[in-house]
Amino acid sequence: MLGWEFPPFISGGLGTACYGLTKAMSGLGTDIIFVLPRPVSTPFSTHVRLVSPHVNSPLAAPATEMRLDEFENVTFRTIDAQLTNPYESPSQYEAPIRPRTASGTRPVSAQPAVAAPPPTPEAATAANTATPGYLNSPADSGGGQYGGDMFLEIQRYAALAAEIARNESFDVVHAHDWMTFPAGMAVAALKNVPLVVHIHSTEFDRSGVHVDQRIYDIERRGMHSAMKVIAVSSLTKNLIAHHYGIEGDKVEVVYNAIDCNGNGFDEEKYSIHKDEKIVLFLGRITMQKGPEYFIAAAKKVLEVMDNVKFVMAGSGDMIRRTIEMAAAMGIGHKVLFTGFLRGGDVEKVFKMADLYVMPSVSEPFGIAPLEAMSHDVPVIVSKQSGVSEMLHNALKVDFWDINEMANKIVAVLKHPPLASTLRQHGSFEVRRRSWADAAKACMGVYDQAVAMVNGNGQQV
Repeated sequence: MLGWEFPPFISGGLGTACYGLTKAMSGLGTDIIFVLPRPVSTPFSTHVRLVSPHVNSPLAAPATEMRLDEFENVTFRTIDAQLTNPYESPSQYEAPIRPRTASGTRPVSAQPAVAAPPPTPEAATAANTATPGYLNSPADSGGGQYGGDMFLEIQRYAALAAEIARNESFDVVHAHDWMTFPAGMAVAALKNVPLVVHIHSTEFDRSGVHVDQRIYDIERRGMHSAMKVIAVSSLTKNLIAHHYGIEGDKVEVVYNAIDCNGNGFDEEKYSIHKDEKIVLFLGRITMQKGPEYFIAAAKKVLEVMDNVKFVMAGSGDMIRRTIEMAAAMGIGHKVLFTGFLRGGDVEKVFKMADLYVMPSVSEPFGIAPLEAMSHDVPVIVSKQSGVSEMLHNALKVDFWDINEMANKIVAVLKHPPLASTLRQHGSFEVRRRSWADAAKACMGVYDQAVAMVNGNGQQV
């Protein structure tokens, strides 16, 4: 399994999904080698045992193997790669301030990245075969630093992953999202095993109509090279068919889930009166998540209700624009921006919230609404989200319909019986869905992929 992020270093739903899926697969007895771009730093290593890598190669020297106690059958391999955020655009990645610290912030200055040792001929051949030609060219940014180009780093990750795979034995390669597709193709070609790619998001979700052709090409090549494609929703499956030309019978829908750690619905907890209601937006503040529609709906809500605060938890390239938009509308004092939250802070903000709103423009799935429901928070989700396909106890609205969004927000805040019903039924619904179900579905896809391949790695 190949992925770019894993707790505690997460920037979105991809890391959460990889954690839940691997944990559930481990519980079902599936042996997994998970290749990560970076080691877990010391403050987060109390539950991790670090050992020497098995691969005896100069190229694989930066790799570290670790095993988490709760993952009995999962071995994690880390590669000292410069890329840790799967949601950055190439231009953001090429910015002069590069690495993120453990808290998710960028330091004021950083040392230039050091180029990796040259790959062995076998690994380089596998990686170059699996990646488009431009990945073998100098960086387009003109920065001259190896670590400053996203696509060169992806190629390096592919070569390192192939080195790790050289002396390992496995039946399937499972690659999560586009950054790992070249590595997945390289490893699958090297080991003559089927490739399964997992689509958590596409370039059309992240960028709308202004897609980066280079990223699109990697996504398309990865999907066409794979034996099977896993989509996180029917919405994503249809998008894959329309924009990437993938036949429907090649794509399997596997919904995400969450880990429920709460004690269920507690009616007494909600008898406490607060002076102000809290409406929460939690997610990346980017075009894909629709923050401007949240602000526009907030303006309409405040025209009829004054005792409401809108909390925007997250970071992203639209945060400045969103702050300025709130100020221009005259509601800046009613909108609070927390920045990126993690761990216990996420739980705290959910416990404070009276309502969670996800107004995403294009959301392949959306784990945050499930997390909100697990904390007994009523939710409103856009109809343009994959999670809306599986939820029956959430209010749904078109992302662009700010009048209806505002009406639904007011309805939940002003009518306690509606909020109580959504909390109780939503809490019950979300607890019926588990990562074990998703893990079983993925393992079923693996069986199909293996059955499609003969001894020569060719599709039957």
